[in-house]
Amino acid sequence: MIPARLTVVTLAARDLPALRRFYRGLGWPEVAGSDDAWCAFVLGGVVLALYPQGALDDEAGAAGGGPGGFTLALNVDTPDEVDAVHAAAVVAGAGALGPPTQRAWGGRSGYWADPEGNRWEVAWAPGLVLGARGEVVAFGS
Repeated sequence: MIPARLTVVTLAARDLPALRRFYRGLGWPEVAGSDDAWCAFVLGGVVLALYPQGALDDEAGAAGGGPGGFTLALNVDTPDEVDAVHAAAVVAGAGALGPPTQRAWGGRSGYWADPEGNRWEVAWAPGLVLGARGEVVAFGS
């Protein structure tokens, strides 16, 4: 079963340091470990993440095709759940963009696209804590 939740919206940044300054300028506190290569903000139970455009396209397996500029993420409680949820999405008709993989950032994730080509990531991220309703309650150390 695929949990009915949206935990992370990742924006592809052409100039991550400038975009990071903008969101910090709104007064939004960053997640621990944020820097000019990746940063995130917890906003009312959902994470807004900023990631370089090229790196996001490469990681999501969507370079040169489909909608770009963002991914939607569904976080799960364990690395094993990443594989199960990814497989269930593909069985339900999603197009597999990238198989579940251990990531350099320490987590595990895989990507699929819905029938309109919108990119979804199923992920387990160390340090991300989900509440009883699947909302993000903490992220980082």
